[in-house]
Amino acid sequence: MGPLEKLRLLGPATRYEPAEEMRGADRSGPSGGDDDLGGCIYHAAMPNGRRIALLKTLLTSACERDCAYCPFRAGRDFRRATFTPDELARLFLRLQRRGIAAGIFISSGLAGGGPRTQDRLIATAELLRRGGFRGYIHLKIMPGAERDQVAAAMRLADRVSVNLEAPNERRLASLAPRKSFTDELLQRLRWIAELRRSMVGHRPSATTQFVVGAAGESDLELLATTAFLYHNLGLARAYFSSFRPVSDTPLEDQPPAPPLRERRLYQASFLLRDYGFDVEELPFDADENLPLESDPKLAWAQRHLSPAPVEVNRADREMLLRVPGIGPQGAQRLLAARRRGLLRDLSALRRLGIAADRAAPFVLLDGRRPPRQLTLWPADATPA
Repeated sequence: MGPLEKLRLLGPATRYEPAEEMRGADRSGPSGGDDDLGGCIYHAAMPNGRRIALLKTLLTSACERDCAYCPFRAGRDFRRATFTPDELARLFLRLQRRGIAAGIFISSGLAGGGPRTQDRLIATAELLRRGGFRGYIHLKIMPGAERDQVAAAMRLADRVSVNLEAPNERRLASLAPRKSFTDELLQRLRWIAELRRSMVGHRPSATTQFVVGAAGESDLELLATTAFLYHNLGLARAYFSSFRPVSDTPLEDQPPAPPLRERRLYQASFLLRDYGFDVEELPFDADENLPLESDPKLAWAQRHLSPAPVEVNRADREMLLRVPGIGPQGAQRLLAARRRGLLRDLSALRRLGIAADRAAPFVLLDGRRPPRQLTLWPADATPA
C-alpha cells in the first residue's frame, strides 16, 4: 500500500478525533490526480486565529485497546493502515512543498503500548523539523506516555493534547475499561502544565477532548472537570465531540447525542474560560444538564439581570462580561470609551462593536433602560 493510499484511509479516520482546529473549518483539498485528499486537508483556524491548510491524520489505525465507542477498537473488522515515521514525514514535506498543506495534526491508535506509540509520533515530528519544516505541528500524547516523552513532544510541537474522553474515572470505565483516568490520562495533563511553567520561549498550548453522551455523564460533570483544567492546569481549550454510534462496537445501538448539547457545552466552556463564570453559576436543570433551548449566558442574564440591569457607565469589566452581546474585546473598548464620556444610547454601543440589541434588555445607559423593539430570541442564538 502506497503512502497516498494510506493517507486516504488514515486521514478521514480522524473525524473520530476531537474537532480541535477543525471546529468551523472547511474540509477540502485539491481535486483530481494523486493528490485528491479532500478528506485529509482542512482549512483550519490555528490557536492564534490564523488559517492554514492542515493535514490531519493518524499514524496508525491499529489499536490494542477495546474502547466501547471507538471505531479503531481491537477486534473490530475494518481495513487498517500504518505509516512509518519516515513515510509520513516524507509525504507531508512533499505536500508542503507543493503548497497543499502548511501544518499537520498527528494522532494514532495505540499499538505496542503508549511509550512505543509515542516514540513513533515523536520520531515523525523530529523528521519534519530536521527536514526544515518550521510550521504548525499538533502531537497527540498517548495514554501511558512517559514524562520525558511528553517533554520531547512539547519541544517539537506547537500544540499537544490528551484525550480524557470522560469527565472522571467512573464515566471513563464504561467507555474505555482498560484506561485509567487519573494515572494514564490526567497525569499527562499535569505533566504538560508543569513542563510549560518551566519552559522559556516556546511553550506549546494544551487541549483535551470529551466524548459527549456516551457514558451517561451530565453537563455539570463535564464542565466541573473543564473548569478544573482551565484554572489549575492552564488548558487552552476543552473540546466536546457528540457521540455517534459506530457499527460493530458495544455502543452501536445507543442513540447519538444531540448536536445542540455539544453547542451549549462549548458556550458554557467559554463562559468559564473567558468570562469569569464559576460552574455553580451556570443554569443547570434538575438533571444537572444545560437547557438546550437557550444559550447559557442568556439564560443566566434573564434570571439575574432582567430585574437588575447593569449600568454600563459604571460597571466593572467582570460585570460587563455578564451582559449578553458584550464579549472580552467589547468590554475593553467600552471601558476605554467611558473615559471619554458617558454612553447614552444603543448607537454608542454599536460603534464599539457590541451587539447592542442583545445587550439592551439587560443594561442601563446613564440610568435609563434603552428603548428597544421586542425581539424573538432564537433557540441557538449565541450572544457574546
